Amino acid sequence: MLQFDLNSKNADSKKNPWQKGHLSTRTKKIFVLCASCLAAAFFMTVVVRAWTLRKAVPAPLSGAEKTTLNALLDARYPQRTDILAQLPYKVIPAELDVGAKSAIAIDAANGNILYEKNADEVIPPASMTKLIVLYVVFQEIATGRIHLDDVVPLPPEAWACNMPPHSSLMFLGKNQIVTLEELMLGSAICSGNDAAYAIAGYVAGSMDAFIARMNAEVSALGLTHTHFEEASGYSEKNTTTAREMAAFTKVYLERYPESLHKFHSKLSLTYPQEHNLPWEDRALPKAQDFSHGLPERITMPIYQKNTNPLLGALEGCDGLKTGYIEESGYNLALTARQNGTRFISITMGGLGNNTKEGQKGRVHDGTEIMEWAFRTFADYKNPLLLREYSIPLVFARAQRINLVPAYKPEALCVPIVAARNKEEPLSDVRINLVLPAVLKGTMSAGDEHGAIEYYLGENLLQRIPLVAERSEKRASPWLCAADLFAQLSLKL
Repeated sequence: MLQFDLNSKNADSKKNPWQKGHLSTRTKKIFVLCASCLAAAFFMTVVVRAWTLRKAVPAPLSGAEKTTLNALLDARYPQRTDILAQLPYKVIPAELDVGAKSAIAIDAANGNILYEKNADEVIPPASMTKLIVLYVVFQEIATGRIHLDDVVPLPPEAWACNMPPHSSLMFLGKNQIVTLEELMLGSAICSGNDAAYAIAGYVAGSMDAFIARMNAEVSALGLTHTHFEEASGYSEKNTTTAREMAAFTKVYLERYPESLHKFHSKLSLTYPQEHNLPWEDRALPKAQDFSHGLPERITMPIYQKNTNPLLGALEGCDGLKTGYIEESGYNLALTARQNGTRFISITMGGLGNNTKEGQKGRVHDGTEIMEWAFRTFADYKNPLLLREYSIPLVFARAQRINLVPAYKPEALCVPIVAARNKEEPLSDVRINLVLPAVLKGTMSAGDEHGAIEYYLGENLLQRIPLVAERSEKRASPWLCAADLFAQLSLKL
């Protein structure tokens, strides 16, 4: 029988090359070379990762990434889309002597609600409706479809003589030559119902089409209690609330701030002037008898003061619009700016048995609200802080990531009454920037990783989250190992 000696040295002539003493010199050299190359590659990876952790600039967001981020932030932070908002800190509600049935005051820069009284009561806006008329006109001008110097034809339904009784009028007449800009002045200054009718026909072709456009615009802003049946504000079926009117006014002034100096701050209007009359009417007597009603052809220049009684009476007041019908009472959309801070107030359902009493109430309520607001609050603006912050990122594919503000208020509404320095209350604002030294691992767009904090003394006024602007996946084990050393070398 054939037998094998398993203990014999010749039984296995092939030795284990990894056994000590059996590795050839050539194999050893190859092994050392490979290990050296691997170490060198790892070292270079660490060096590159360390450099990029400190110096790299995050790539700009793609269009899809921007869309994703904005959708996430809109869902998580209503401050981004809501027109109005409560103050970001608690205050004791003000008790003001306001006679109007409904009222609200807001900070125009951020929509913070400073004061309110029955602000959700549905009341006809009356001639405050013309603010929406002008808003639509500004939109059309922005498209280039119409222009301020366009000469607007005046159909009979826009003549002053055909307006309802007791209407506010610009005194448009047959064959007059009037520009769109003059009609806007007539709407803003003397609240001309005839001007609103002329604008509606010119912009949309008919009153019905223009009203549909007005309703579409307020609906797009989320104003659910605001609705219009006609453009002048004469109808009691037009509806709004003080809150929604304040929200609209904020948007209007943000988008078309030029409306203030071009239209709403003008103190008076004289119309028609000679250039508004057809040639055959310029030779007619300038005085006319209106005791038996308005004629079709109006040739006498009529001087009218702005219906806003606080222009020139309240410091910084440069708008905005009055309104009155019997069903609404005396309404006023008011705005004023002092020392870089702008406030907006809406009063509706003001009392008064006649125009004189109604104007007195507007002056009292508007002054009461605005003077209180300017005594109590001021805007702090520091846009340099509302930017992106590049932060090192380890254990992820990218080496740096931007943190961006979740929302960007134009200004912070600071309570002057809580400041130590009443003369310069904004000097008491302290800012705390909360930023991580390094971020680690997987990132998700929109997740919070820091904040900008505003303090007045020890009181936190507002905290604006800083969020990741994009998503990043975790790096490979090789890069994670390199980052471990890279962050140690940078003392992160």
